[in-house]
Amino acid sequence: MTEIETTACIVGAGPVGATLAATLGAAGIPTVVLDRAPLPPMELPDFDGRAYAIALTSQRLLAAAGIWDRLPDLPQAIRRIRVADGRPGHPPSPLTLDFDSAEIGENPFGWMVEARALRVALNARLPHLPNLRVFAPAEASVVRTPEGATLRLTSGAEAGTVIRARLVVAAEGRESGLRRQAGIAVSRHDYGQTGMVGAFAHARPHNGTALEMFLPNGPFAQLPLAGPGGFGSADLPHASAFVWSDRRDLAARFLAMDDDAFGRELARRLGDHLGKIRPIGRRWSYPLTALWAQRQTDTRLALVGDAAHGIHPIAGQGLNLGFRDVAALAEAVIEAVASGEDPGSQAVLRRYENRARPDAALMLGATHALEKLFGNDFGPIRLARRLGIAAVDRMPRLKRAFAERAMGMGPGLGGLLGGQGLMAPPG
Repeated sequence: MTEIETTACIVGAGPVGATLAATLGAAGIPTVVLDRAPLPPMELPDFDGRAYAIALTSQRLLAAAGIWDRLPDLPQAIRRIRVADGRPGHPPSPLTLDFDSAEIGENPFGWMVEARALRVALNARLPHLPNLRVFAPAEASVVRTPEGATLRLTSGAEAGTVIRARLVVAAEGRESGLRRQAGIAVSRHDYGQTGMVGAFAHARPHNGTALEMFLPNGPFAQLPLAGPGGFGSADLPHASAFVWSDRRDLAARFLAMDDDAFGRELARRLGDHLGKIRPIGRRWSYPLTALWAQRQTDTRLALVGDAAHGIHPIAGQGLNLGFRDVAALAEAVIEAVASGEDPGSQAVLRRYENRARPDAALMLGATHALEKLFGNDFGPIRLARRLGIAAVDRMPRLKRAFAERAMGMGPGLGGLLGGQGLMAPPG
C-alpha cells in the first residue's frame, strides 16, 4: 500500500479543478488531483461546438498557472460587445448598448477559447509540475477530521493508495458528493428554461464583436470564434459560438430539428448582420437552474466552482466565477504555507470564504435580476428596458463600470486576477 502526504487534494479535474491544481503546483504546493473519469486525450476530435468566454482576469490566472501559453491555437479576442432587446423574427431594437474595449484600455474584454483547446493546455501543463500528482480515472473514500483528511483510492490502477492531505477541495460540479457528505444544504431555482450551446459558420466577419440579444423567452448570445479558414467552406469562412436560452418545450423542439431548420431558427434570433449561416459541431443542452450552497467550507473542505454556486448564463460568467474561486483559494493556501500556517485550518478556510463569497453572491443576484427583467414580453417593461439600454449607452461612467465588470475587474483588484502572478515557492 502506497501512502502520499500532500497539502491539497482536489476531487474533480474539470477546468476549475485542474486549473486550481496547476496553480498550486506552479507555486510549489504539493497537490494531488483525482477524477472518476480519465482525462480526455491530448489530441481531441474535431471541433464539437463548445467554447468558453474567458474574462481578462481569468486569462491572468491561467497565465500565472502556466496554462495560457500552452493553448494550441491563438484564441479569439472579444473587443466589442453589443447589447440589444428584440423578438425572434424581428429586427433588434435600434436602441443598443455598445461597448468597445479600446475605451477601457489596451486589453480586450476577454477571449473565446474552444473547450478542446483548454483541455489540451491543461493536459500539457499538469505533467510538468513536480509537486503535482494526477489520478484519473480514480475514485476515493474520504474521511475528514479536525486533524487532517484521509482519502483512500477505491478504483483505478492505483486502488488502495492512501492520500493524507491538509485540505480537500470539492470541484466535482453541481451534484458534488463531497458537499453532500459534509451536509451542506443548497438552494435551487429552476428558470424553466433550457440552455442550448453550439456554434455556426457564417459568411461575414464578426470583427471580434459579441452580441447579447435579450428575447422574451431568454437571452441569445453570439460569441466570436477564431478564424477565418478553420471551419470549412469558402462561402462560410468565419465562425461564432451561440448560447441560447429558451422555454423547455420550445428548446426540445428546436434540438430535434435538422441543421437546416435549426439554422433558420438561429437566424431568426441573430439577424442578418453575419450573412448566411450554417450550424457546425454538436449541439449541447442543459436545464437552467441557479444553485447556492449555504456555505463554501467545512472541516478541511473547500467548495469551488459549480459545487458552490451555479448561475444563469445570461452574463456568460459561470466559468469565470469558478476561476475567481480558484484565485481566492490558491492565494489563501499559498499565503498560509508561506507563513507556516496550516492551509486547511478553519482560519484559512474562513479567509477563502470571505474572499470568494461576496463575488459569487453579487453575480448570482445580478444574473437572476437580469433574467427577470429581460425574460418577458410585457409591452411597457419592454419599452422601459429598451430606453434603459439606450440611457446606459449615454452614461460614460456607468457604462465603464459595466464594461469593467465584464472583464472581471473591480475596485481594489489584485493578486492573481490583477496580474501580479504567483508568489515564489515556499521554502
